Amino acid sequence: MRLFFKYFFKTAQYIIGPIILLWDKLFPPRGMVRPLEEQQQVDASSNKLVLYQFKMCPFCVKARRAIKRLSLNIETRDALREESSREELLVGGGQIKVPCLRIADDQGNATWMYESSDIITYLQGRFA
Repeated sequence: MRLFFKYFFKTAQYIIGPIILLWDKLFPPRGMVRPLEEQQQVDASSNKLVLYQFKMCPFCVKARRAIKRLSLNIETRDALREESSREELLVGGGQIKVPCLRIADDQGNATWMYESSDIITYLQGRFA
């Protein structure tokens, strides 16, 4: 029975994943419009953020759509295909779980935030 569920969810992932990506491409969210100076400040602040993600993960798509909606320039790293990003996520964050937002401060210290809802709440509170 355990084997059945494993293959059932793997199959569902390969069917639903491309549909989610297509939907994201066809219906992208509208970005927030800010005055130029304010957008430059937001860009400078968001340069210290990195989102570790998998391309077809629905929770990662949710986080990426929130980033687009807030017009943020946050670097994304594919922890599935890029071995160096996967290693950074494991060493820095302690686990390979996506989405994960790495928040660096001015001193170079990093905070690792997991869970798409927590990431979105943080970004909305800081940049909205």
